Amino acid sequence: MSISNPNKNLGEFEQLILLAILRVNNKSHGSEIADTIEQYGNRNTNFGALYTVLSRLEQKGLVVSEVGEATAKRGGRAKKYFKVTGAGEIAVKQSVNTILNMSKGLNLLLDKTMSIQ
Repeated sequence: MSISNPNKNLGEFEQLILLAILRVNNKSHGSEIADTIEQYGNRNTNFGALYTVLSRLEQKGLVVSEVGEATAKRGGRAKKYFKVTGAGEIAVKQSVNTILNMSKGLNLLLDKTMSIQ
């Protein structure tokens, strides 16, 4: 199945965000998403960039958000939680499959490249 809307093609950071949300039981707030990307993607995450991309993913219909309860620990502010939609799951599956298909047969080449670094 392919995405019918070309605006739903995913960039690398969009992929990482969607995968991070899914990894944390598909309901995550910003710091959980950032921590997951740092832990599994070995990439530091800027919160401004993270929330900009989350907003774009929401506009594309790939995530939805909901506001949780305000807590005293957060100075009365509520956390915003993000969940991947069905369309988001399809988009990230397609994206991962594309990467896997493009890299098939390149193991020897990739192994050489990785050993040079």
